[in-house]
Amino acid sequence: MDKPAQEQQRMTSADYRAVLAATLGWAMDSFDYFVVVLVYVEVGQDFHASATKMAFLTTVTLIMRPFGAALFGVWADKVGRKKALMTDVGFYSLVGLLCAFAPNYTTLLVLRLLYGIGMGGEWGLGASLSMEKVPPKRRGLVSGIVQQGYAIGYMLAAVAFLLIDNLTTWGWRGLFAFSVIPALVSLFIRARVTESEVWQETRKNVERNRTSIWSILREPKVLRRFGYLVLLMTAFNWLSHGTQDIYPTFMKKGLGFSENTALYVAILYNVGALIGGTLMGAASERFGRRAIVVFCAVLGLPVLPLFAASHTLGLVCLGSFLMQFLVQGAWGVIPAHLTELSPAEIRGFYPGVTYQLGNCLAAFNLPIQENLAASHSYTFALVVTMIPVLVAVAVLAALGKEARGGQLSRGEVPADRQAALT
Repeated sequence: MDKPAQEQQRMTSADYRAVLAATLGWAMDSFDYFVVVLVYVEVGQDFHASATKMAFLTTVTLIMRPFGAALFGVWADKVGRKKALMTDVGFYSLVGLLCAFAPNYTTLLVLRLLYGIGMGGEWGLGASLSMEKVPPKRRGLVSGIVQQGYAIGYMLAAVAFLLIDNLTTWGWRGLFAFSVIPALVSLFIRARVTESEVWQETRKNVERNRTSIWSILREPKVLRRFGYLVLLMTAFNWLSHGTQDIYPTFMKKGLGFSENTALYVAILYNVGALIGGTLMGAASERFGRRAIVVFCAVLGLPVLPLFAASHTLGLVCLGSFLMQFLVQGAWGVIPAHLTELSPAEIRGFYPGVTYQLGNCLAAFNLPIQENLAASHSYTFALVVTMIPVLVAVAVLAALGKEARGGQLSRGEVPADRQAALT
């Protein structure tokens, strides 16, 4: 590689700040989501609600995420990634804080519904900003890092729960109140992030050509790609939520582990998620996005019995570590994959909405698993839901296309559009 080519692949300080902002933003969103996952049984005891009813809190959050993705995505395509992201993080930080003061189940349900709007806007904008800022050959690694903000947030939620539960008398309300602090850190980072140059270039061409979001979405190839990505992200969201949301409750109620032990295991398997997502994201730059997804999904099938049917602490640690390594390994390619497959003119809207519509369709995962666990067992609930999901992820990824390494800049004839739609 000659010197000019090497220079093009070198990340600048502005690139690093964009990646850090996207990662922290997604981590803080994940933190607040998994606060509910970790405490919904305890909150239900205070509000005299069943575990299945409390699990619906996660459902309304996921259902509302497409609305947030569309709202903030359309806005970001008009005014830029930075302004939309900073508004979004301020909104969901406020709603997360208000959850600490919810007097009853209904109020908390409404707040989690509103939180879903903020959470829906976060991922697509952060992914677009970071992928547009970094050099093409760095997208795989950066994709894995950004996506693992999700695992970082889950881990931080577990650590915060351990500290608050063991060192204070604040209970679950204190955990929600604590969520505003890391969100403020993310807001500070975002204040130092520069706008995406790719968006600026694309916006000039959109205004010059008077291109609208609807004219792009009406293109048959764009619509077909949109439908395919929604199906893919439905399977992906069943994969992550199906292996993560019920697992702390499975350890406590199904296996009889103590609260602290379950949280220690959650921290451990999120270390596996961090390693898997980062390594597999980087590997996708060499082997391809789809190949990495298929590899991780297929390998998840023989790991599933160890993950779902183990009863001793050692095997539970091993099984959950390996499963989350593979689950987040597959997820590590997604920020780059969806961004590369998105039309340049609506890249703030397109990846986030396809992701969150998939989340919406997978929103009933936790109540379904809780019902299956109540009628059979937690092991049955995990196995019967995850086998078809792992197969679906592998098949859908194998059938799709990818635009790895394509330029994201928007010229008169956009290279990324041509690559993504062929």
